[in-house]
Amino acid sequence: MDILLYIAAGAGVGFIVGMTGIGGGALMTPLLMMFGFPAHTAVGTDLLYASLTKASGAYSHHQQRHVNWHLVKLLAAGSIPAALITGALLSFLFTDAEHYGDLLKSSLGIMLVLTALVIFFRSKIQRYAIQRHAGNLAHLRPAATVAMGVLLGIFVTLTSVGAGAIGTAILMLLYPALRSTNIVGTDIAHAVPLTLAAGLIHMGLGNVDFFLLGALLLGSIPAIHLGSILSRRVPDAVLRPVLASLLLIMGVRYMAF
Repeated sequence: MDILLYIAAGAGVGFIVGMTGIGGGALMTPLLMMFGFPAHTAVGTDLLYASLTKASGAYSHHQQRHVNWHLVKLLAAGSIPAALITGALLSFLFTDAEHYGDLLKSSLGIMLVLTALVIFFRSKIQRYAIQRHAGNLAHLRPAATVAMGVLLGIFVTLTSVGAGAIGTAILMLLYPALRSTNIVGTDIAHAVPLTLAAGLIHMGLGNVDFFLLGALLLGSIPAIHLGSILSRRVPDAVLRPVLASLLLIMGVRYMAF
């Protein structure tokens, strides 16, 4: 019966992601931990799950010319090495995955709270970025993009959360002139190699449950497409605040763990 529960979980999260575009990691990792999976297994499995589910979306955005590959390379120049270093430190500093469970949970709490705040204030962040846009700081953006990639690499490896909502907020702040479709497409395209690299790192650490991964994918792939089809019928102004509130509550809980 467990496999039916995991398929249903994948379908539920996939459906919400399809409707709202909110990253699956912010929903899936806490859900797996509620099912009783240890933090390292939840994070590691969700990272590979995210890389596989986001790949088709990245390809679609690429076909529609929504991806700024120069920005993807800048973000990846920071995030991929940071992910590798973070994984190496986990392996070097801790003798067993259970020993860094509290670190993963606390980091997860921080990222869930940040994700919730980004969802709550997304429109204000976008307006602020446009109003404060300063052309004379353009030469600093490449370095700032790489630096933000480093932060994403660290926290995504520790939590599987942030490649979506946080990555989008970073692009909005640094590149306010980008169209929304380009921001989303670029963020998804960067999330694929980042979550794949982090997922492979966790696989090397023994933190991936492949039975669970298969069940999640079986439920989520059709549900994501169904959610995207029905997304026009559900008021975005209602659904996003509800989800953000849920993420905020879970985030505070794990921060205080």
